[in-house]
Amino acid sequence: MGEYQNSIDAKGRMIIPAKFRDELGYKCVLTKGLDKCLYIYPMSEWEKLKDKLSTLPMSDPEARKFVRYMYGNAQECEIDKQGRISIAPTLRDYAEIEKELVTVGILDKVEIWSKQIYEGGDSGMDQEPGKFADQMKAYGI
Repeated sequence: MGEYQNSIDAKGRMIIPAKFRDELGYKCVLTKGLDKCLYIYPMSEWEKLKDKLSTLPMSDPEARKFVRYMYGNAQECEIDKQGRISIAPTLRDYAEIEKELVTVGILDKVEIWSKQIYEGGDSGMDQEPGKFADQMKAYGI
């Protein structure tokens, strides 16, 4: 859980907030997210996702596209001694990450956002509380 602001350096590295490092461990998987952000999965959660994806019917073109989306864009990362990971240029381009980041703990993963996109409304964080309450009710929460 939590939201942290940080940045990416000239070599395409970002510091993982200390709070998330214990959960992620030494190795993690970085891939495209679904909302113009990136997802970081701990290896244990990536394995669970991999198991679920492997049960999708490969005869279904949409299932194949989703597996390709998640796997084709994934990179295994090692967190260095300074708590950093490198983000590939293709992933930085997808998420429009240039310098400033917002890193958010979400359930089983960490999301990495361009600060501009996160604060610009694409993250959903600007939604009115009443609208959230209506959605929660619709989801049975």
